[in-house]
Amino acid sequence: MRKRLTKTGNSLALVLDKRLLAATGIDADTPLEVSTDGDVIVISPARGRRRAARLKQIATEAHRRYGGVFRRLAE
Repeated sequence: MRKRLTKTGNSLALVLDKRLLAATGIDADTPLEVSTDGDVIVISPARGRRRAARLKQIATEAHRRYGGVFRRLAE
């Protein structure tokens, strides 16, 4: 899907289709995080601190349990 930015006052806006918003569960009240690597802009629903902490805990446990397997697969 290609989009163009729309002039809104002194800013530019990106208008997203209802279908795309419905597919991602985003509505007008959803807080969003916007980040970039300098080339790509990423827009995603803001994650709660508890959810982020739980994800980090899961990743740490997976690394502890399966880190050796991943290392061997990488070789």
